[in-house]
Amino acid sequence: MTREQWGELKQQIRQAVGQNKFRNWIEPLEFTGASDGVVTLAVPTRFIGNYVAQHFGDMILYKMSRVNPDLRKLDFQVAANVAAVPGRAETPKPAQPARAARGDSPLHSAPLDDRFRFETFVVGKPNQLAHAAARRVAEGGETTFNPLFLYGGVGLGKTHLMHAIAWELTQKQPEMTVLYLSAEQFMYRFVQALRDRKIMDFKQMFRSVDVLMVDDVQFIAGKDSTQEEFFHTFNALVDQNKQIVISADCAPGEIARLEDRIKSRLQCGLVVDLHPTDYELRLGVLQNRVERYRAQNPDLVIEAGVLEFLAHRINTNVRVLEGSLTRLFAFASLVGKPITLELTQDCLADMLRSFERKVSVEEIKRKVADHYNIRLSDLVGPKRTRCFARPRQVAMYLSKHLTSRSLPEIGRSFGGRDHTTIMHGVKRIDELRLKDAQIADDIELLRRSLEA
Repeated sequence: MTREQWGELKQQIRQAVGQNKFRNWIEPLEFTGASDGVVTLAVPTRFIGNYVAQHFGDMILYKMSRVNPDLRKLDFQVAANVAAVPGRAETPKPAQPARAARGDSPLHSAPLDDRFRFETFVVGKPNQLAHAAARRVAEGGETTFNPLFLYGGVGLGKTHLMHAIAWELTQKQPEMTVLYLSAEQFMYRFVQALRDRKIMDFKQMFRSVDVLMVDDVQFIAGKDSTQEEFFHTFNALVDQNKQIVISADCAPGEIARLEDRIKSRLQCGLVVDLHPTDYELRLGVLQNRVERYRAQNPDLVIEAGVLEFLAHRINTNVRVLEGSLTRLFAFASLVGKPITLELTQDCLADMLRSFERKVSVEEIKRKVADHYNIRLSDLVGPKRTRCFARPRQVAMYLSKHLTSRSLPEIGRSFGGRDHTTIMHGVKRIDELRLKDAQIADDIELLRRSLEA
């Protein structure tokens, strides 16, 4: 195999994988030599080497073997930065080995999503601690907590933070071996090692990493042999002061059929709950997404109030929220119109129906009256003292945002009040939420209670 032959092969690979994959993964590879059946390719980072080995290694090796049948293995090495010396060829410094495409027990990290970086993670009260802890781990030094255990519901940012940590470590400290994978992948590799009778290779691989990151650890619950191996891998890495980051959908002690000794180990570090998103965080996510989209599409026009409407109506998780915005962008681009509230309701009609509030105005009034410890008759009555007027406005606000009732309908439910009175009450609470922490907390508590 020569450089010229490698150049020709790269063009064949371009046709096989497409321009985008070729530009991202194949084009950065540099042929550095072939010896004893092993072809060495230089890669910019360990992560790229691991990714190419896992996703394209077999294809590359197959195409090379058709040129030279003696080639049996690929060796990816991280190229060190070398200053050129005038008048002579560059001599590369010793490279850090990545992972081979074939050979004994390759160790591959799962692919990382380029969108999931710290720069694109919107921080709010529900995820502030989790973000700070993830940032600390991503610095790469020794931490005062090990493992870091992140848990929360679907779409709250666990995987985003896991990917962000891995990106930061692999790019700023390429000499570190960072292994990110799901619990299901850990189990699959363990079973494969048992089947191939390479369990000692498996143990050596997983216990030689600098950072082990396992997503959705609840999936190993009930798998006795996998739990056993995970337990010993965990202990071996902690004993070597190697960092472990784990995520799950609930706290360690609440994972059913997970061995008590594993629960105990997982609880010995920092356990952080990513709370359900609040209105401010959802609005921040939408604003961030719009800014990124507008950077590529400066002609984008979004009418005032659209993002606030979405942040109120779609309140389950960030993934669904961003998906709604993606659909809006595409729809507005196709029809060539600005994104108005009317267009939003038409485009997302099916999605909005699935989030249709199940609560009624009557239920809201009862909840608010109980929360503020006042009588229901006083809530809807004519008294204007602050102890009644403020809860009344809160109930109007929640009725506006949590039901599909019109303002006149809501007004009739509040003692026959005019729709302008309802508008004033909603606007007043919107203003107070920004400067009165107690009102903001009351709104969020009542919202969660009503939507539970």
